[in-house]
Amino acid sequence: MSKISILKELWEFLRVRKRFWLAPIIIILVLLSILMIFAQSSAVAPFVYTLF
Repeated sequence: MSKISILKELWEFLRVRKRFWLAPIIIILVLLSILMIFAQSSAVAPFVYTLF
């Protein structure tokens, strides 16, 4: 399964089941995970770790 199909299936679940309140939670989790991945190998790491 590709990443696109997983996102498409997730969107269909949210749309069909009327679970739109889950969308902001998922977006924030994805953004935080991207931030942590990029912060591991950059000069920004000390500044990011102070946020948590």
